[in-house]
Order: sequence, then C-alpha cells, then structure tokens
Amino acid sequence: MSNATFYIVNPQSPQAHREGFARYVLFLAQHFAKQGAKVYLNCDDKSQAEWLAEHFWQVPPEQFIAHNLVGEGPKYATSIEIGHQGVRPSWNRQLVINIADNQTTFANKFAEVVDFVPCDEKAKQLARERYKIYRQAGYQLQTIEIDHP
Repeated sequence: MSNATFYIVNPQSPQAHREGFARYVLFLAQHFAKQGAKVYLNCDDKSQAEWLAEHFWQVPPEQFIAHNLVGEGPKYATSIEIGHQGVRPSWNRQLVINIADNQTTFANKFAEVVDFVPCDEKAKQLARERYKIYRQAGYQLQTIEIDHP
C-alpha cells in the first residue's frame, strides 16, 4: 500500500519561514536517504530546485549526502534527486518530498509521498486538494505536526 504523510507547519515554528523550511526539507531528505530510500524532491520550478540544491552544499562535510538536479549527475543518479514540474525523475525513485504548491500530477507514481500543509491560507487550500487526490488514488494518509527545532 502507498503512503502519504502531510507535515503541518506551525506558524510559530522555524519551518514557517523559507530558510527554516529548506533546512527541514534537507533534514527529511537526508533522513530518508540514510535509510536507503531513493528520494525525489519536487519543486515548483527550476529556480526553486536550484535554490534547494544549493542548500545541500551548505551543510557540514560530515552531513553531506550526494544529490543532483534532474538530468545532471551519474547515470543512475544519486540518493537524492531534485526536480520540478516539466521534468521526469529517474525511474528508481521510491519516495517523493513535494514542496511544490500546485496540484500533484504524480499520485500513484511513488510508494511514499511526503507533503506539507503550510501556514498561508492559499497554500493550505492547495494542500487540501493534494490530500484529496492522494486519498482518491488509494494512499494511506497521515498527518504530523512539525515540532523539530
């Protein structure tokens, strides 16, 4: 069975701000990759994907995990691949972390989905729409409030 987990961003948390959110996405991607998952980070557009990829270079050397943008990197890609709407992830991705605001077009393509419910009302509504899409696609759904500093 496929699973989708929605992380609820608390307005008072560090993740409510762009840089804190990027650090949390990085933390999750590293966490899943260390467990052996092939992770795909789905962004809104190329500039957001490049912005997020840059954050992977800002970690201390002992926390570094290989990553690449879609179309770059080794033939079978790295543990973490970063892309956006209009590009296709490598065939071997099991888990997607969605940070794009738009509706999902990848329901049923990944066994595991991580998504977010942001603080902004418009973005919350889009997250609700994605939640419905995953439910209709048969995903097992859960929500988790972010309490990570």
